[in-house]
Amino acid sequence: MQPLEKHLREIDAIPDKEIDTSDIPELDEDFWQNAKMIVPENYLRVDPETLEWFKVHARDYEADINAILRGYVQSHQTAG
Repeated sequence: MQPLEKHLREIDAIPDKEIDTSDIPELDEDFWQNAKMIVPENYLRVDPETLEWFKVHARDYEADINAILRGYVQSHQTAG
């Protein structure tokens, strides 16, 4: 298990009542009426099974996925 995954699981295990939210302001109706959804420019959907395979088998799975996609693009640019 990657260190980040381990840390996230530890955080997830903390019961809600033990989390101090006193420094977070309440969000009122005005906030939600004016809120806008922002979708990141670099967003890629990957099947959960594929992503899990890379997480298990690759040290830096995001860099490996990017390298594979870059190689695919480069091979098709020179072939076409």
